[in-house]
Amino acid sequence: MQFDLVDLKLFLAIVEAGSITGGSERCGLALAAASARVRAMEAMLGTSLLERERRGVRPTAAGEALARHAQLVSQQMERMRGELREHARGGLRGCVRLLSNTAALEEDLPDNLSAWLSANPGIDVELQEKPSQEVALSLLQGRGDLGILSDWAGGDGLELHPFRTDRLVLVTPAAHPLARKRRVLFADLLDQEFVGLAADGALAQHVDAQAQRLGASLRYRVRLRGFDAVCRMVARKVGVAILPATAVKRRRPGMRIAAVPLGDSWATRRLVLAVRDRAALSAHARRLFDHLHAGAAK
Repeated sequence: MQFDLVDLKLFLAIVEAGSITGGSERCGLALAAASARVRAMEAMLGTSLLERERRGVRPTAAGEALARHAQLVSQQMERMRGELREHARGGLRGCVRLLSNTAALEEDLPDNLSAWLSANPGIDVELQEKPSQEVALSLLQGRGDLGILSDWAGGDGLELHPFRTDRLVLVTPAAHPLARKRRVLFADLLDQEFVGLAADGALAQHVDAQAQRLGASLRYRVRLRGFDAVCRMVARKVGVAILPATAVKRRRPGMRIAAVPLGDSWATRRLVLAVRDRAALSAHARRLFDHLHAGAAK
């Protein structure tokens, strides 16, 4: 039984993307070539690795096992690259897979990562936005090196290190009746018209899940990517929004918007830097971990 590195990389990409098409695109392979490789792997093993569904694929039990071992091989390759790079300037490049929820990705990581990437020209970062629960699950399954998530998502089996506190607020036009409130409860906002973040974003899924818990769904007039775009829409009285307080504070001086604290417990989120096993990280990933951890300490 033999798999080459392309096979393993492709299979991991398919599992992460949830489709053979998405996996083939990530690996730069034609769809027909990717499908042929998957069939060859299944024929070699004598069992199915993927279950085909209407909206993509998911791994079988055998596929889950292969993905775990493929991830171990990938991590070992990263450690090898890191060690070799220490001996040769301009040698093999490294890559760190960093998973993050929306708040950290939008507010903390651009400055943090730009400084680190400039100081580490031989290392790339594969940055993915995921809901906090998916960040935790992906780390446990070995589909990421580092993660930033909300501690409410749980972290059993992970090493968790404080990153920062993230408080969600209601954002309204400056003249909106709710702008005069000292605090509001989410349940009292369900009849409002909202400006939301893109539905596939981590923060949007978190907010929508809270509405579902109350047996409701929010009425979105429009969904946008990025805190800036959402704040501009709110300033133009399109609707209200729920965003991190730090994001709103940064944008309020130039916009006619107000921020009202949410009184719900889920609106205060402690962000943590998570890793499955710091000792097992590649040299590249350890370097990024140390950078993010030191920044959080400040």
